[in-house]
Amino acid sequence: MTDEVLFSPAAGSHSDFDLRLVRYFTVVAEHRNIARAAALRVAQPSLSRQIQRLEDTLGTRLLERTTQGSTLTAAGAAFLPRARALLHAARAAALAAHDASVPHAITIGYTEDLVITPAVRSLRHRDPDAQVRTRHLNWDEASALPEGRVDVLVTRTPLPIPSDDLLVSLVYDEPRSLLVSASHRLAGKESVTVDDFADEPLLACPTMAAAWVEFWRLNPRPDGAPAPSGPTVVHSVEDKIEAVADGRAVIVVPAGDRRSTLRDDLATVPIDGIEPCQVAVIARTDDGNPLIAHFREAVESHLAGNA
Repeated sequence: MTDEVLFSPAAGSHSDFDLRLVRYFTVVAEHRNIARAAALRVAQPSLSRQIQRLEDTLGTRLLERTTQGSTLTAAGAAFLPRARALLHAARAAALAAHDASVPHAITIGYTEDLVITPAVRSLRHRDPDAQVRTRHLNWDEASALPEGRVDVLVTRTPLPIPSDDLLVSLVYDEPRSLLVSASHRLAGKESVTVDDFADEPLLACPTMAAAWVEFWRLNPRPDGAPAPSGPTVVHSVEDKIEAVADGRAVIVVPAGDRRSTLRDDLATVPIDGIEPCQVAVIARTDDGNPLIAHFREAVESHLAGNA
């Protein structure tokens, strides 16, 4: 799915603009900073030029740039809610056309190491004529669901994306464990509490959503104290695991994380006294594809036993 739909802003306008420019503007407006908004994987200079193109087309300045970031002008503040509505309408229109043209197809997204094979097999058995596709996503690609690149998503909570306009069905709880090197002082213990590693900072990925980062860093700790900050920052789960194996860090992982079991230089220890994460099936609230409900039932029947 794409939102690169041309739109004429007003009768008699000499220029059209595409919705990519509108999307770029909304992200910059929400981050209040072009550098942070460049997480869209668009180079910062290019992003600045796209915003300038939109302003030139509209004939008004939407953002005031300062050394501290960007602030909305009066025109920008007036345009922002309408821009969001425009993007939402474009996505809804594209999804409606997609659903009408392919009424019996579904693309199932799943993140990281979650195994969905039994549920997918069950769906294919129930709907043998359906086009059932799967798509593996990294932890930072959950936006594939609201953007329409997948129809349903199996992932862990907390969600790394806003849950507005999404239907979240919790399937099962999954305890969390401490991942340490095989030579770590806690390796081999039956279980630990947060107090056992209270002074060891947990690695963070700065590109993760804040709620996701704090959940996996156990911040705040059960007693309300802030988690210690560490100097080491990594940019992927794989880099985290490498740092742990090298003895430079410890991290919290889902108890069912299979990647850590593939290496003999790592050990996992159950953590007592903290809330679990949860595995959920997520779909868009406005998506009427009946295969989504069928898949949700298959997940509940075939994956809930993983709890």
